Amino acid sequence: MKVVIIGASFAGVAAALETRKRHPNARIVLLEKQATLAYIPNGLHLYWKKEIEDLNKARFITEEQLVKNHIDFHLGANVEKINTTQKTVNYNYQEKEEVITYDKLIIAAGSKQLSEKINGSAQESVLKYKRYDEAQAALAKVKESNHVTIIGGGQVGVEAADLLTRQQKKVTIIESMDYVMFKYLDKDMIQPIQQAISDSGIDLKLGETVSTIESKTNHKVTVNYGEESVTSDAVIMSVNVRPHLPFLDAHINLHIDQTIAVDRYLRTSVKDVFAVGDCIQLSGPDKDNIYIPLINNAVRTGIVAATNLNKPEIAFKGSLRTIGTKIFGHYIASTGMTESDSVFSNKTVKSSRQKIRLTSLPSTETAIVKWVYDAKTHVVLGAQLISTANILEKVNTLALAIQTKQTIEDLQQTDYFFHPSYTQMIATTNLVSWMGEGLFDDEN
Repeated sequence: MKVVIIGASFAGVAAALETRKRHPNARIVLLEKQATLAYIPNGLHLYWKKEIEDLNKARFITEEQLVKNHIDFHLGANVEKINTTQKTVNYNYQEKEEVITYDKLIIAAGSKQLSEKINGSAQESVLKYKRYDEAQAALAKVKESNHVTIIGGGQVGVEAADLLTRQQKKVTIIESMDYVMFKYLDKDMIQPIQQAISDSGIDLKLGETVSTIESKTNHKVTVNYGEESVTSDAVIMSVNVRPHLPFLDAHINLHIDQTIAVDRYLRTSVKDVFAVGDCIQLSGPDKDNIYIPLINNAVRTGIVAATNLNKPEIAFKGSLRTIGTKIFGHYIASTGMTESDSVFSNKTVKSSRQKIRLTSLPSTETAIVKWVYDAKTHVVLGAQLISTANILEKVNTLALAIQTKQTIEDLQQTDYFFHPSYTQMIATTNLVSWMGEGLFDDEN
């Protein structure tokens, strides 16, 4: 069996490794458009944080590891078209037109930072750094810039703002919503972050939509929003990524947002063709299909597709949109439905917010945890955490609770270890209203 995988980022590599485990005799070929292998998309942030000394170190797998697993790969292979009738893939490699046949095809081509609504966003003066070559260019440009404008106040944009202020850069953030990171945190939970953003001197423009970006002759860039504009030395595009799949043939069905339509086994509308990662929609926190381009989803979909190559064995369980990061001195994490999300669902929800000490020691730090749950059944639908201490791993416990449909009462009975140096008498992920602050909000 010959398995061809288009794309060698997280989804493609995960699919290749799982295929090798399940099919020891298969021939596996990865076709990667980039000239470099396995670059971590936020590698520039790792460099700015001094966690790596070179951008080239931002890799999640090496060429040697693929060779060890007998996986063929072609870097700089630009796929131009696929023919699902003849089971062929045409690609440009080392300035030559190549054709490869397949028995099974996995499309893991990833995504690009695109914005069709912002005129001028495609020009080189607008920095994007999801890919290695983009990160190199952005690193050089930001280094010589004093004022940087960031378009988009999501996780990547806020992380970049934090890191740039540490470099004594003047920063402007323009966000169309009325608070930052709205996909992951509710307004009552994000306030410490927004206060820290203001305290750091960042010019935060909320509720503003960018219309155009103009390059000036003095190497400045002007971003126009509403009736106003801001001119800076550099602009970072931090809006949502989108799939970019010009090579697909007409037999593969697409959604209106140009993602590939797949079933729960990640099969496309064409036999023996699968799609994973940023190319597809996923079942979201409320079981609706939405676009959730996260690395953890890419890896899991790659594994599931590889499992189902010959027959449907494992269905993809969906995504809770689980994230975690540290910004402006606070660790924040989120999983599942936010209270804001609930207005778009058919559920009536309640929420509870609890402030809890992390250990039994007098000098311990605290965390604020928010649960969103079904008002009738008490099944947990979402959770958010914020603390100056590292509580990021705790979101995994909460994600598992949501995935296994635990109730608020179940959480009260969750078994956990106790040690006064490491835990409190009630664990952070146990909802007990009499511990610290128990705020029961209005139903939605």
